[in-house]
Amino acid sequence: MFSEKEKQIFAILFAAGEPVSDDRIASAVVADIPVVLNSIDSLEKKLCEMDFPVRILKLNNSYQLATCKEYAETIKTAVSVKKNTPLSQAAMEVLAIIAYNQPVTKSYIEQIRGVDSSSIVNSLVEKDLIEEHGRLEIPGRPIAYKTNDNFLISFGMETLEELPKVSSLQENEQLKFESDNT
Repeated sequence: MFSEKEKQIFAILFAAGEPVSDDRIASAVVADIPVVLNSIDSLEKKLCEMDFPVRILKLNNSYQLATCKEYAETIKTAVSVKKNTPLSQAAMEVLAIIAYNQPVTKSYIEQIRGVDSSSIVNSLVEKDLIEEHGRLEIPGRPIAYKTNDNFLISFGMETLEELPKVSSLQENEQLKFESDNT
């Protein structure tokens, strides 16, 4: 049913619990990346055919084992996960600034927004949507932030290239503004 490579890949993804790059998988199973990618595709198809409650998510050049969405409520009940509170408008603004301009510092975010955003940045770190990306080599050595794989998962994207283009967002805002003023 499953090839030995597929079993090895499944075991790696299951044990890791977080995204694993295709080159790390290839190194671990002693195979070329095309062989690994073919095995991952085959494994995903077999999991679907068997109606298995897990899927393989692709995140950039990494892969992660995840449960199917339809089991979310059952899983939450079993592991007593607290319901996540939705992001505020301010948190969405900060997240957008980081996503489109990353890596960025808190002062850069505050310069764009015009208000203190420290608590929002800290909240986004706690929610695991952004992470530290080192420190800048300038006085004070401020921390730079960037989005992470959990951000991609939460917003249903594989890569940041799937973010809407800023020009199309501006056009939509202009159309909305014009329709509101007619």
